[in-house]
Amino acid sequence: MLYRGVIRDAEALGRMLAQARYAAGLTQRDLARRLGVSQRYVWQLESGEPTTFATRLFEAMAACGMTLHAEFGTSGEAG
Repeated sequence: MLYRGVIRDAEALGRMLAQARYAAGLTQRDLARRLGVSQRYVWQLESGEPTTFATRLFEAMAACGMTLHAEFGTSGEAG
């Protein structure tokens, strides 16, 4: 199954990341190890904790009329 979402802010991106991680069978700790970061950092990403970079990025995207889409899962399934 293929999951898709429109990402309008850091919180939505974090939720999508958490869902993809869960679907991949990874814990936050597993993902943190793979990335070489702390589990807390993964939690911060998934919670959509506001950062200056993310806030400005999504503001710039909105100002330019840009839409960000994310997808995960298996696209080869008939549906």
